[in-house]
Amino acid sequence: MRFSSGRALRDQRAHAVTFFGMSGVGKTSLAGLLQKHDWFQYSVDYRIGTRYMDEHIVDNFKREAMRNPFLRQLLRSDSIYIRSNISFENLSPLSTYLGKPGDPERGGLSFDEYRRRQAQHRVAEIRALLDVPEFIERAKDIYGYSHFVCDSGGSLCEVVDPYDEHDPVLRCLADHTALVYIRGTPAHTRMLVDRFRAHPKPMYYNPAFLDAKWTEYKSLRGIVHDEQVDPDDFAVWGFEQLLAHRIPLYEAIASRYGYVIDMNDVPGVYTESDLLDLVARTIDAQVTA
Repeated sequence: MRFSSGRALRDQRAHAVTFFGMSGVGKTSLAGLLQKHDWFQYSVDYRIGTRYMDEHIVDNFKREAMRNPFLRQLLRSDSIYIRSNISFENLSPLSTYLGKPGDPERGGLSFDEYRRRQAQHRVAEIRALLDVPEFIERAKDIYGYSHFVCDSGGSLCEVVDPYDEHDPVLRCLADHTALVYIRGTPAHTRMLVDRFRAHPKPMYYNPAFLDAKWTEYKSLRGIVHDEQVDPDDFAVWGFEQLLAHRIPLYEAIASRYGYVIDMNDVPGVYTESDLLDLVARTIDAQVTA
């Protein structure tokens, strides 16, 4: 969704925006702020975890429960019920399911299993993103919301081709929403790496990138067998590689389809009007550039 001017954005009776960018730049904060101003908030990660990955996640819980003789008996007699309790604020069941590859004694998954789960996530994320037009209509029809905000995951750039003008996901999002890239800073990137190093967590990788980095990591560490890999060490190393890989992809998406705001401007946004003014100024600057 492109605009001829900031006023054209302002004059819209119904707004629809998709925020994208790295973790921690303010996507969810801005989406939550708009939700308080009577916008429908659509979390892509929540949709993935509750609609498209829920059975995979719960089945994994059950496999773990079956290892315990006490829980095994209760589960087989249908005496207990196991489910995932994902929320906008707590996506741990989804990230835990994705896991990290490497030594099983240190909590790692076999690389084949890790790739299988990554592939499941890719399909789920694409489907969740393609659901945006449906949810724009559902938000209006069921709940009476005129405005819609999509809080996309940090891996949006991994499941699309920003250099393909016919990419179905990007075309879908651009046709129905204004794509707004929240650009991080070098200091923020360093903070993300430091935070990740302290608490490594599962991530999603484009499959070709994952295969290349898995091979490169083992070569750098002199590792022959997959099960020798320290899952946390690979996660930290891979995360740093991933950040460098994602930045030009985000930039390409914004250049072709959307608009860019800086994460340093986000703390100054307190109201819906503040945000619309910020995006409108960005549009005007882009039009006159």
